[in-house]
Amino acid sequence: MAKPDAATFDRLRELIAIDDLGSRPTRPVLEAFSGTEMTTVPVGTADDVDAAFEIARAAQRTWAQVWPRERSAVLIEFAALVMKNLDALADMAQAETGKARSYAQEEVLDVAMTARHYAKTGPKLLAAGKVKGMLPLATDARVRYQPKGVVGVISPWNYPMTLAVSDGLAALMAGNAVVLKPDSQTPYCALAMVELLYKAGLPRELFAVVPGPGSVVGQAIVAKADYLMFTGSSATGAQLAEQCGRRLIGFSAELGGKNPMIITKTADIDNAVEGAVRACYSNSGQLCISIERIYVENPVAEEFSAKFAKRVASMKLGSAYDFTTEMGSLASAAQVDTVAAHVADAKDKGAVVLAGGNRRDDLGPFFFEPTVLTGVAEGMECFAAETFGPLVAIYPVDTVAEAVKRANDTEYGLNASVFAGSSDEGRKIAAELRAGTVNLNEGYAAAWGSTAAPMGGMGISGVGRRHGAEGLLKYTEPQTVAEQRVIGLGGIKGVPRGLFLRIVPTFIKSLKFLPGR
Repeated sequence: MAKPDAATFDRLRELIAIDDLGSRPTRPVLEAFSGTEMTTVPVGTADDVDAAFEIARAAQRTWAQVWPRERSAVLIEFAALVMKNLDALADMAQAETGKARSYAQEEVLDVAMTARHYAKTGPKLLAAGKVKGMLPLATDARVRYQPKGVVGVISPWNYPMTLAVSDGLAALMAGNAVVLKPDSQTPYCALAMVELLYKAGLPRELFAVVPGPGSVVGQAIVAKADYLMFTGSSATGAQLAEQCGRRLIGFSAELGGKNPMIITKTADIDNAVEGAVRACYSNSGQLCISIERIYVENPVAEEFSAKFAKRVASMKLGSAYDFTTEMGSLASAAQVDTVAAHVADAKDKGAVVLAGGNRRDDLGPFFFEPTVLTGVAEGMECFAAETFGPLVAIYPVDTVAEAVKRANDTEYGLNASVFAGSSDEGRKIAAELRAGTVNLNEGYAAAWGSTAAPMGGMGISGVGRRHGAEGLLKYTEPQTVAEQRVIGLGGIKGVPRGLFLRIVPTFIKSLKFLPGR
C-alpha cells in the first residue's frame, strides 16, 4: 500500500481518448497528502470530444444489439477485477484525493457493489413486458426500452472512482456508450477503473475518457451528448440543466447539500456520537451527503455536545496509506481555504469552537482539523451555505418538531440522518423531512449502499436519481408497441358503423367491472 508509481501513471495515460498524447499541453496531478506533483495529464480539447463521440456512436449501435445478459457478464467480470485490485485502486484514490484509507476502500467497494447490482437486475428491468391494452383481448400492448445513445458523464474530484464510473455502468448496461470528463484533479482514478472495464471485455470504443477543463471539454460533451449525468455544485447543475433543456436532451444530477442530523432525547447518545463522526468527517467532510447541521433535543444536548467534541478532538489525522488514521487531508488548497474562511467568519460573529478549528500544515498542505461549532446563527457563512469540509454545527432544540422545521428550512434536500430511541420514532421523523434519502441510526451509508433503492436530491440538491430501477431506466427511451386485433376504433366487420359507435360508450363503461380495470 503506497503512492502509485510512475509506470502505473504511464500505463493509464495511454487509455485517454486523445490520439497525439505526446504533443498535448499537460497539467500537473498532485498527491493530496504532500501537495507535490506525482505526474501530469494531457489536456483535451473540443475536437477530442467530437472524435470520441463519433467513435462511440458507431460502437453503440453494435452494443445496443447485444443481449442484456451478455452486457451483464462484462459488469460481473468488472466487479471481480475491482475486488482483485482493491488495494491498488485504494492507493490511487488516496493519492489523488487525500482521503483516509477506510474511505478509499469504501469507494472502491461501492463500485463493485454497483456493478453487481446492475448486472443482476439489468436484464430483468430492460426486458420487454406486456401491459394492459386499450381493449381486453383485442389490444396487445408491450413496453420495450431503447438506449439513449451516447451518455455524457461529468464527474467530480471527491469520489473520483464511483462518481466517474458507477453512473457509466448503468448507462452501459442499458445499451449506451459513454464519454466521460473526469475532474482535472483526479483523472487517474477514473482511468484506473476504465482500464478494468476494458479488461473485463468492454470494447474500448464504448467508454472514452477525455480530461480537460469544464469550460472546454465539459461544454463539448453537453453539446454532443444524448443524455447528461453530472455530479457537482447546484449552481453549475442549474447552468447545465438549462443547456440540456435547450437541446431537449435528458439530464440527471446529484448536486449540493446542507445535510441535517436530528438526535432525539430518546436516542442512544454514545451510538449517535460514533454515527455523527462518520457522518460528518467521512472523506474529510468532502461528501455531498455528509452532515453539516446537527439538531439535538435539549435534554441530551449538553451530553451529546461534550462527548462528540471529545471524540472529534481525539480523531487521528494523517497521510498513511493504511488504516492507521481516521481522517486524511482535504483535496486541495481551495477546499482548505473555504473551511478556514467559514470557521473564521463564524468565530468573528460569535460562534464557539468546541473542537478543532485549525489548519494542520505540520501534517501536509491540505490538512484541516475536524471541527465542531456551536452558537452558529443566521448571517454566518456556514449557517446556510455548504462548506464541503470537516465542519459541523450543533443546534440545541426544544422539540423534535422544531428540529424538523429547522432541518427543512433550506433550499437543499439531499440527505438527512435521524438518531432516535425506536424505529417507529425514527420513521415518523423521516416522513416529515424533505430529503431524497434519510438514514436512521446512520449518517449516509445505509441509504447510499442500498443500491436497489433510488438515491438523489430534492430542491436544488438534484434532478433524477442514481441507483435502483430509476438509475438504470433513465438511460433509456421507453417505447410502446401496441397491436390491435379484431375490434378497433374503426368498428367491427359486419356491424353497421352507426350501431357500433352507439354501443361503444356502453362497452367502455362495462370495462370497470372486469378485474384490474
